[in-house]
Amino acid sequence: MTTVLAIDQRLARTTAAVVDGAGNVLGRSERTLDLRTLPGGRVEQMPREVLGSVVDAGRVAVADAGVPIDVVALAPEGESVLAWDRDTGRPLSNLIIRTDRRAEEVHGNLAGHEEVIGERIGRALAADHPALKLAWLRRHVTTAGVATTSDSWLLHQLTGEFVTEASTASRSFLVDPETGSWDRDLIGSFGLAEQAMPAILSSDQIVGSTIAFGGTVLVGGLINNCTATMLGEGCLEPAAAVCTFGSGATLSANAGTTDTRSSAGLTRSVAWRVKDETTRCISGHVDTAASAVHWMKQLGFITSAADLDRVAAPDAGGVLAVPALAGLGAPWRRPDAKTCISGMTRFTTRGHLVVAILQGVAAQIAALGSTAADDVGEPLTRLRVDGHLTGCRTLMQSLADLMQIDVEVHSSVHAAALGAAAVARIATDPTLALPDAITPPEPNSIFTPHWSSDQADDFRGRWAQAAQAA
Repeated sequence: MTTVLAIDQRLARTTAAVVDGAGNVLGRSERTLDLRTLPGGRVEQMPREVLGSVVDAGRVAVADAGVPIDVVALAPEGESVLAWDRDTGRPLSNLIIRTDRRAEEVHGNLAGHEEVIGERIGRALAADHPALKLAWLRRHVTTAGVATTSDSWLLHQLTGEFVTEASTASRSFLVDPETGSWDRDLIGSFGLAEQAMPAILSSDQIVGSTIAFGGTVLVGGLINNCTATMLGEGCLEPAAAVCTFGSGATLSANAGTTDTRSSAGLTRSVAWRVKDETTRCISGHVDTAASAVHWMKQLGFITSAADLDRVAAPDAGGVLAVPALAGLGAPWRRPDAKTCISGMTRFTTRGHLVVAILQGVAAQIAALGSTAADDVGEPLTRLRVDGHLTGCRTLMQSLADLMQIDVEVHSSVHAAALGAAAVARIATDPTLALPDAITPPEPNSIFTPHWSSDQADDFRGRWAQAAQAA
């Protein structure tokens, strides 16, 4: 069976795991990465530090496993961008990462193209989109070399090839959603017509080979780490969804093989392209999750996230909260929204407020889930969740109650690595079917709804009115 070194490269960390054919993690290593915060909402990383984290983590994971590897798979964040010299691989800029806001000025200069762009990509533009960052680089840093998402540069450093992969390319907003190919009209709208674009590969293609991890090893099995997590947790059927909790929360739902335009401007993208068949996904982001916990710490309600369940009251005591600490994301897209808490009396305790705020986080995710279900065309079948906040039973139960589906908690940090390993196995053995290439981990716990559907509908109706007021 194929043994894979799977590398999950994210903004703040790089994780490498050696995975055997049965899905067992034989060796693991992690490297943290610094973010350079600059005035004007600018956030950067040093490209060589990111590459170093990939190579170092990979080498340590291979040494930890103590077995030879057959192929290296990469699950990149892939929405950060940089300019670089295609001949030498030398960076010509720092990495401008996903959360950087400097491209807002480019956004403002696209007034004549915004309608066409919105029609093509199916949603309104935002300053964090890679296409805008690429345009900013070309206007303000250099027109030399090439400007690409970070995955292309990393793959060039490892293999010498100039490529990207379908799921990552689709998130650049420079790809035709229907064909999965570069859209020259979109590229021209962003002022990138002279830009050389990397070849778009399927997730299960071999890119080349590398000597970065000892000996000569194939590189193949490429997939964006967001959808790699979906695959790693077994979201193979339409309407299966995963929600990953960080400072916010990102929900992604399998949308099947038909290109789906979102009714509420959620992101539609390629989930993976395997055996010449493209599976798509619908995703959206809730801006406040762990940041709400940090806010409660600042207010003195709790001392750490571990206190949430201990402090939480049995219910919210009539308090309703819309924790829009960073505005409201999809499906509202109102960054100007403000946090709103109502229903307090002199009998309200911090326990009631903790429950109300956690219910408010869950309500935003439930609203996102409903929108995704409308776009997919059928109710979400189950929700798999991962991330630090999944340890909060109050939040997980609120999510199950409001969404009226089972919530499966996966505490494994290897979901993206398992997803990348699955497509790498198919890259080395094309006879292998996707369901046979993946062994999703069993959930640590499952939360089933305690509320009736009438209770859930009543709460969500009242909460939606509060969200409109916010």
